[in-house]
Amino acid sequence: MSETSCYILDNGAYTAKVGFSNSKSRIIPNCIMKAKSERRRPFIGSQLDECRDASGLFYILPFQKGFLVNWDTQKTVWDFIFSKECCPVNFNDTPLIITEPLFNFASIQEAMTEIFFEEYECQSLLRINATDLAEYNYRRTHKNDCTVVVDSGYSFTYIVPYINGKKYKDAIIRIDVGGKVLTNHLKEILSYRQLNVMDETYVINQVKEDSCFVSKDFFADMEIAKKKGPENTIVKDYVLPDYTSLRRGYLRDIVPPEEDLEQQTLRLNNERFSIPELLFHPSDVGIQQMGIPEAIMHSINSCPEEHTESLLANIVLYGGNTLFPGFRDRVYNDVRSLALDHFDVNIELPDNPITYAWEGGKYIFRDPEFYSFCMTKEEYEEEGKPLAFERFDI
Repeated sequence: MSETSCYILDNGAYTAKVGFSNSKSRIIPNCIMKAKSERRRPFIGSQLDECRDASGLFYILPFQKGFLVNWDTQKTVWDFIFSKECCPVNFNDTPLIITEPLFNFASIQEAMTEIFFEEYECQSLLRINATDLAEYNYRRTHKNDCTVVVDSGYSFTYIVPYINGKKYKDAIIRIDVGGKVLTNHLKEILSYRQLNVMDETYVINQVKEDSCFVSKDFFADMEIAKKKGPENTIVKDYVLPDYTSLRRGYLRDIVPPEEDLEQQTLRLNNERFSIPELLFHPSDVGIQQMGIPEAIMHSINSCPEEHTESLLANIVLYGGNTLFPGFRDRVYNDVRSLALDHFDVNIELPDNPITYAWEGGKYIFRDPEFYSFCMTKEEYEEEGKPLAFERFDI
């Protein structure tokens, strides 16, 4: 086997990160979108740029609650990804690395293996958790024995400790808060206080990305948000897109009414930091679970005691929610306050947390033992699905 490159598909619930190992990744929305104004035409991936009016966009998602359930939608998105329009590939001479969620159902694993070997005629396949790729990426640069991977994505946030490159399954924690919960909560708050935006998921998701931040001191920021006039440094206006002159909204300082140029705006005050706060206090929306820092400590304390020091010194964050300004610092401060004083705490946020796991796929392909992790089409035809379960034991 002497392939020079490998095709990597980090198949997330909100975006798919895709590309060859010898080039850069592309980020494609992993969904089919339809607009109110153009009901008949579905938009996949970069086709969304052709949509004239993205207000009232609705999503048809292949994933529900973090697992792949809508195969027709997923297959349509994959067909687009592998087509000339996006990132074409010939699976006859290119191995494929595809990611799947932790604790994936056996029926989903079977269907995925079957589709790639039988429909896409893949010659060589590696099915792996995205957290494994992230851990491999981190271990390659830090040469450490233990890592805690925090994956905060669209559906869930996972805390996964690794000891000597292997997942310590008894200490994996899942928090049922991800980007979807945050966007939906922001929609509800804005609809209750200002303007009905319950159908505007696409726009409100952009509002969240452009204006929210993680507070380092929640109660101090709440006091600032209560103030009137220039003393309130948190309150801002978000100018909504009109899809003629403005395709994406933006955050701006509040202007006097006479200077307002008839643009539709949303007034954002404490929502800017109370929305990401759900990652630290899920009970605020009735999810009776630990926040991220407590979950990290609980996970580390569930591992053998001799690894505590190494785990605390190697915590890596990735996933879309880690892009909120202040996220890394807040996690560090909270974990530092929960850990014993004589341990060092080190938390790393990569330059691009969204493609961090995908980058790990590049390095795993260069591993001399890469092909021993894979399954070939020949092996699949001879031994079938039982071998896939054995080979991709996750």
